[in-house]
Amino acid sequence: QVQLVESGGGLVQVGGSLRLSCVTAGFTFSSHTMAWFRQAPGKEREFVAAIARSGNTYYADSVAGRFTISRENAKNTVYLRMNSLKSEDTAEYTCAAGQVTYWYSGPNEYDYWGQGTQVTVSS
Repeated sequence: QVQLVESGGGLVQVGGSLRLSCVTAGFTFSSHTMAWFRQAPGKEREFVAAIARSGNTYYADSVAGRFTISRENAKNTVYLRMNSLKSEDTAEYTCAAGQVTYWYSGPNEYDYWGQGTQVTVSS
């Protein structure tokens, strides 16, 4: 069965860094676009970053320059390195896999989703 398991979330101070990991199984990782989304209480789920199977990366304006998405196909794992964290980054972060047709930022483009990991940035 398909599995996407995130880890690395936690409590961090403003300006700090955190690295999230998403280990996957049950599908051909190297043939899928991988992405990270986040959702804070009372807010809609929003796109954070994506990495295509080619290695091309895409970022939301709110995180560009601070976050870095990467993938390690040999380990079926996608990462999100978060630097210079702000209180606004507090959310549950979820990884997703899909074969994107139109928009890397569109949740409907992704077929598989993880359970999420909480990131809390103190202010």
